Amino acid sequence: MPLSLTVLGTASPHPGPGRPCSGYLVRGGGAEVWVDAGPGTFAELQRHTDPRRLTAIWISHLHADHSADLLAAVYAFAYGGMTPPSPVPVYAPRDCARRLAGFLGRPDVRFLDGILEFRPLYDGHTVRHWNLRLTSRAVAHDTEAYGLRAECQGSVLAYSGDSGPCDALTELAVGADLFLCEADLDTHREGEQRVHLTPEDAGACAKGARELLITHVGPTLTREAAAARAALVFGGRTAAAHEGDTFSL
Repeated sequence: MPLSLTVLGTASPHPGPGRPCSGYLVRGGGAEVWVDAGPGTFAELQRHTDPRRLTAIWISHLHADHSADLLAAVYAFAYGGMTPPSPVPVYAPRDCARRLAGFLGRPDVRFLDGILEFRPLYDGHTVRHWNLRLTSRAVAHDTEAYGLRAECQGSVLAYSGDSGPCDALTELAVGADLFLCEADLDTHREGEQRVHLTPEDAGACAKGARELLITHVGPTLTREAAAARAALVFGGRTAAAHEGDTFSL
């Protein structure tokens, strides 16, 4: 199975009609990984695969627009007849299981053991599922957050997660066939902490990649305008991510 990316959701900071928040399906080398679980993405995931087939779930950070649909997955796996044959590994920041259990009013996270297996991320965390290799890098956000590099049979997909400009993003993009990158902000306000990217930031961070795919565009921008602005800096092929798009690398 060649490396591919299917866009499940792109919206920021909340879902809209026909537009879930951040979520992607990454396939390659026999593995299927749900990357970020923004609101609405579990339903979209079912358009493209049976969730029982998931090899793993990977969560960049615990803000709700990237993780809240883990709750939908729990309900489907525990009560909806979609119980996977074995617990699905969930690679996420350390507090993920406790937050999910707390939302459900459960003081002990062990009730999730039969369906999900939580494995904490850290900078440089690397795991291989079949022939798909996933490497996480800590990035600059206002909470613990990671970008991702997925490699399979010589093809490379890089993903920014949510981040301000930082060396880790630039390093993730180097040699990538496709860099999936947020462009949440129209502009930075002077003196504020830089925890998201403008389109120009995204274009600069992507310089080492072959192609740039803009996602997670905030409400003050259109996707097309953000992609056009990023392209002017990047200088290479640039597009905006839309729900349902699939890219084979």
